[in-house]
Amino acid sequence: MYLTRWTFVGVCLGLMVWAQPGPPLRSLAEARKIQIGAAVEPSLLLQEPQYAQVLAREFNLVVAENVMKWGALQTARGEYNFAAADLLLNFAQRNRQAVRGHTLVWHQQLPRWMYGSFTSAEMEAILSDHIRTVVGRYRGQIAYWDVVNEAIGDDARLRSTPFDVLPGYLEKAFRLARAADPSAKLFYNDYGAEGLGAKSDAIYALLKELRARGVPVDGVGFQVHVDSSFSPRQVRMAENLERFAQLGLEIHITEMDVLLSSTGSRAERLERQAQVYREVLQVCLRQPRCKVFTLWGFTDAHSWRGASEPLIFDVDYQPKPAYFALQRTLQQP
Repeated sequence: MYLTRWTFVGVCLGLMVWAQPGPPLRSLAEARKIQIGAAVEPSLLLQEPQYAQVLAREFNLVVAENVMKWGALQTARGEYNFAAADLLLNFAQRNRQAVRGHTLVWHQQLPRWMYGSFTSAEMEAILSDHIRTVVGRYRGQIAYWDVVNEAIGDDARLRSTPFDVLPGYLEKAFRLARAADPSAKLFYNDYGAEGLGAKSDAIYALLKELRARGVPVDGVGFQVHVDSSFSPRQVRMAENLERFAQLGLEIHITEMDVLLSSTGSRAERLERQAQVYREVLQVCLRQPRCKVFTLWGFTDAHSWRGASEPLIFDVDYQPKPAYFALQRTLQQP
């Protein structure tokens, strides 16, 4: 049904080429003074021309889905591989896209050697070397860094990580990142904290404490991995974002995707998904400190959530109702 909104105009290099259905999202977002982004797997930029084409046309910000994580960059201690990250950065520069660095400190996707027995001094040296090397390499080229990712668990307590041997590692990570690139904005990023609740309370308390001690935390990222039953109003998302804004933090939606419901007709399920995207974007646009709206991918052909169809383009790169919901919302005054 929604495919009719794109008009077939020809064939190029064996791929169907479709006319743009109105202004691309990136131009509409720029007019609203925000950035709209997507997580990227750099290898697909080479393997699928349509992937690169849609990404360049629709988004003015990109974030590496995996290739800037610790395990991808430093599989052996002191040995770095930046090839995939450089590929993404070069693509972004050619297409006038900002880059988000993701992520410097996370309890997952660490290389095996990180689970050794280290002293506090050894861990400090490891953390310092990694952040100075990675952030320093891209100094002045990356707009935002997710310095700390998902440090608060679902029980609203700090997670157990290999970094625990180093007291105050969260604060140290932010200070190291600031020293390595003073121009980048530094973020804490987490999931399951879009609305008011115990986890968002814990994140709020953590960031308030860090800011009070002068730790250079510039913003907070809300991932918004949700399903079609999600309601920003029910979880009081606007109120939640406002309290973080009152701390002086910039607010970003960093990893949004919406699982397609399993009940109802396909048209009904697609419309409900579109409604969630629309409502979350509206909350962001109404919050003056919300500056970025990012999806965790953009095509159902390549999503970490499998066959659940959580994104705004289908497996054939055709726009779903969710795409048009974002487009119309950005066009509204």
